[in-house]
Amino acid sequence: MGVEVGAQVARARALVVLRIRSRALAVALLPAAVAVILLAGALSGRLVGPGWDAARWFLTPVAVLVLLAAAGIALVVARARPAMSPTVPIAEEAAPDLYRMVRDLADRLEVPAPSAIALTPDCDSWLEDRTHPAHGPPPAEEHDDIAGAGKHAHRHHPVAPVLVIGSPFLWWMRVGELRAVLAPVVAGTGPSAHPDIAAARRFVRGLDAAVAVTSAPRRDPVSRAVLAGVGWVARLLLRSCRLHAAELERGVAAAAAERAQAVDYGLRIVAQEQVGLAYAGWDRLLTRVALPAWRMGRWPSRLDAGVVAALTELSRRDRLAEGFASRLGERPACDLLEEPGAVDESASLLAARLFHGGPAGPGPDWSPVDWSDYPEEVVDRKWRIDAARLHRVLDAMGVRPATGPAAPATGSPTLSRVLDHLTGPAGEGSLTQRCTDPSRDASLTHRSTDPSGDASLTHRSTEPSGGTPLPATPPEPPPPLDDDEEDLSGTTPRSANLAARLSTELGREEASEAPSPSASANAASTAASPAAGSPATPDPLALWDDRALPLFPLQPPRTARELLADHLTAMICCAAMDTAGATPGLDWLDGPTLLHNGERTADLAPKILTLIEEGDPTPLRAWLAELGIRPEKPVRLV
Repeated sequence: MGVEVGAQVARARALVVLRIRSRALAVALLPAAVAVILLAGALSGRLVGPGWDAARWFLTPVAVLVLLAAAGIALVVARARPAMSPTVPIAEEAAPDLYRMVRDLADRLEVPAPSAIALTPDCDSWLEDRTHPAHGPPPAEEHDDIAGAGKHAHRHHPVAPVLVIGSPFLWWMRVGELRAVLAPVVAGTGPSAHPDIAAARRFVRGLDAAVAVTSAPRRDPVSRAVLAGVGWVARLLLRSCRLHAAELERGVAAAAAERAQAVDYGLRIVAQEQVGLAYAGWDRLLTRVALPAWRMGRWPSRLDAGVVAALTELSRRDRLAEGFASRLGERPACDLLEEPGAVDESASLLAARLFHGGPAGPGPDWSPVDWSDYPEEVVDRKWRIDAARLHRVLDAMGVRPATGPAAPATGSPTLSRVLDHLTGPAGEGSLTQRCTDPSRDASLTHRSTDPSGDASLTHRSTEPSGGTPLPATPPEPPPPLDDDEEDLSGTTPRSANLAARLSTELGREEASEAPSPSASANAASTAASPAAGSPATPDPLALWDDRALPLFPLQPPRTARELLADHLTAMICCAAMDTAGATPGLDWLDGPTLLHNGERTADLAPKILTLIEEGDPTPLRAWLAELGIRPEKPVRLV
């Protein structure tokens, strides 16, 4: 470890953590030490008498019990599996140039090189210790040279941590920018290799893992009682170490930043701008483009490549981003991979699993989609499924088809039917009366917990919801949800009633389509990509609980008002495609969009809100007439 001030602070804090561990061990051994002294005194004839005999009879079993309890706690702490981030492992054979760049960077920083490299579908990079036996076997011998050690020296030196890199960085950043951004991260392997810091980190991670083990639900009362005591001790020690462990990590980060100043410092300042830009583009791509596809049971297989397209489009629209696209002529960091397409596919599948909770591997109901097929296979199908659900709910409510001289005699679904219903007289009663109906079925008030709902209605015109249609069900009187009453208070009674029924119908569909835990576990066993990791690397998807998915929900559940706006948008888009020659499209920043004569249409959100809140279809009908959309014509549903 170098002479950086941060490194010295980190070592001092590590020694404090180790002293806490030593004190805990001393407390556990103290009764045994006293019992040994009393027994030795009895054998030597010095500590004899009724009082000493009573003390020996009392302290000896207490010492044995304390030793057994300490051994059990130590066993749980040692065997508990520390948390490991789900990543896509990258073998050296799959990215020799990337490994070579990281090794050269470590040599310039005079620190040990990371033992392996992995990718995460996020805009962040860090070092992760995976030396615990539960994390799988140590790296193979052919990877020992990346840490600067020979085949025999690997047995005598600790294994360096794994370098985790955000996959969007590889596609958006240039090689020089990636090296500059990774310099402070790689520099952290120096303090991590110090024995005191490594031991302190292992102790804290073991305590944290032990707390997780004791917090897991169990039915056996004996095991619950035993683990409750273990958890109390682990939490006590963890609270004692918390402040010092935090200062230890701050010291390691400060030491790494200080050491990295000697390598590409000027370029790193420029590269940090790209980090923020990549984060903005990645978040926009996930929330506006990927989530609509995930809801449809499709996952875009080239998310990282989509980041480049999204950020390029941003630089074209936003003057603040001008000049960033000119970097695209330089060598991208993804060229450091042998098969960037296969790695991008693995990272895209992992992103869908983390942010949406999708299955661990492809299947009949979870298939990849290319960007070129996105408008037809995702946007068009999404709109038509939403439109079908809307008319299915209208059928359950007993709403008649549209009437008029131009209305179809076959009773086919039309946009006029929806507009006439939302602008007709309110005959269903007030929202308060329907909420207090005692005949409502509580089981039908289940609302969607889909985290991909957009919180703003200003973007709903280009991102409608989707789902798989179910057979028509008998009419039922589901009232609005209690937590949606305030959201629907500013709408007409008919809009509120339709929104509540749509929310109920969507919740019923999602409940019926939820995968079983056993199916997820079976799919996880086949989720590893052969191009992204070595056969000796354990599948990271099997190391975290499927019940916690999605781990990082992107957005809160959509309200009933938003669901109604989504379905109205979908119906309008279907009418535009079937009667005015419009086509579905993909906007890299806004997601699904409607194209008329090759150009994006105006935002529909204000006109739809006017219809929902005031029951006034005049602005919407004027827009339909302007584009030549005929609401009385039937539309094709799924």
